[in-house]
Amino acid sequence: MKAKWGFKPAGARSPSRPGIDRLNKLAKSLDALARKDETYIRKAREIGALRRQAALELHGICQNFVHALNQLLSEIELEFDPQEYGMESFQDTGLNLFQINARGRILQIKFEATPELSSTEDFRVPYILAGTVRCFNQQLLERDLIEEQSLFCTIEKSRHHWRFFDARTYRSGLVDANYLAGLMEQLV
Repeated sequence: MKAKWGFKPAGARSPSRPGIDRLNKLAKSLDALARKDETYIRKAREIGALRRQAALELHGICQNFVHALNQLLSEIELEFDPQEYGMESFQDTGLNLFQINARGRILQIKFEATPELSSTEDFRVPYILAGTVRCFNQQLLERDLIEEQSLFCTIEKSRHHWRFFDARTYRSGLVDANYLAGLMEQLV
């Protein structure tokens, strides 16, 4: 008596040729699945490391901007939070927040990892981190006006860049000291 799938019970003769062909096909499919899983895991680790590195770089851009401006200031001092930021500081499953404060004039940067390894949902270039840059002061808050622009860590030709996108003007560019200075100028 044959068992299901064309196999004979234990102790019986070897499986028929159609049963062997089916097992071979299944084995190849499972091996291919294992290779695919390994590739995905390796890619996820690479993206995770890249996200941490990009967060450190964004922190460095902000920190260098604050440091350079503070050296030129004589009456006030900009505050930057967090002052220290390491690889372990990055929140892969939550929000990351940087804030520059010039006596109540706030430049706030919030970002998080994309749900997938990368996305193009909100920006045409693939990105791995997304968030917003907000700048406001008390006068703007009283009028319910907060300047907000999108922020993306994009992957371009195996390199990453922090880019902003202004949905009102469709302006886009690199996040650097000039960009931060332009935002801070709006608050003065």
